Amino acid sequence: MSVGSAGERVTIYDVADAAKVSAATASKALNGSGRMTAETRDRIKRIALELGFRPNSLARSLTRKRSFTVGLLTNDTYGRFTLPVMAGISEGLIDHGVSVFLCTVEDNPELARIHVDAMLDKQIDGIIATGKRIDKPLPVDLSELPVPVVYALNTGPQNGVTFVPDDRQGAREAVQHLLSQGRSRIAHVTGPREFGTVRERASACSQVLEHAPQARLLDTLFGSWSERWGHEAVAQLWSRAETPDGVFCGNDQIARGVIDALRERGVDVPRDVSVVGFDNWEIVAKETRPPLTTIDMNLKELGRQAGLALVRMVNREEVVRGVTKLPCSLIVRSS
Repeated sequence: MSVGSAGERVTIYDVADAAKVSAATASKALNGSGRMTAETRDRIKRIALELGFRPNSLARSLTRKRSFTVGLLTNDTYGRFTLPVMAGISEGLIDHGVSVFLCTVEDNPELARIHVDAMLDKQIDGIIATGKRIDKPLPVDLSELPVPVVYALNTGPQNGVTFVPDDRQGAREAVQHLLSQGRSRIAHVTGPREFGTVRERASACSQVLEHAPQARLLDTLFGSWSERWGHEAVAQLWSRAETPDGVFCGNDQIARGVIDALRERGVDVPRDVSVVGFDNWEIVAKETRPPLTTIDMNLKELGRQAGLALVRMVNREEVVRGVTKLPCSLIVRSS
């Protein structure tokens, strides 16, 4: 029985494939947790030994007194941001035999408290708090809990452990891409001014263009996170004598509305105007005509880093306190 090429580390996924079980089952068998027959547990252990599997040191350090479960608490009931974060958490923790228990709290403090109490009753090892808005905390105080807490795409205490996308860096990437396409008259169409991320991206956009030779910012328009606002913004911009040849949008829905409105006016994208979005919400970005160039916040990687940080906290290892900003990525398509 052999897996991979010489020198490659055998992972829990390799053990699971060889034993024809899920990665979670394989991990629990090796950790001595979970419910399964003694025969199944012994078979998985034998296969792991034959493959030369060596558990990650983080996984070994989790004692058998742990529940091998973490709670994910969110007010993002639609799941737009939470699902990719959760996928990253699960991917990062599966090799450590840790499962994720998801609870949605909306913006209801009483419901949030009930879910937190239920998590603690289940003896979870820790909680990851996430949501739909970085600058708005969840409606429950998590600062005095008996388990460690990590914040991902959500506001945490000053001395907490928080992971967020680097919105300023992402906005700079977007504007610099427009400049690289030869665009010189840039408009920024974005969401509500009260959002911290909106102000961060708008500030970065303005800063880049202040230092760009032969290019300038025509206007920054604040509105809603919707395609309808994208249409309305184009109507405003194209009612003026000077129109943009590049539009940086605060999210992909706005960008899709902008592109549709330009098409209705006979303005070709990207020949006449280049458009860049933000989020890389693939269900929107890939189906836009033309497919949308956008900024990916790398939420899956953000979730993975948050999950691994929580494991370290559970193991009482050192972690970086404060806010860790993870880089965004430019996804070039056709707009």
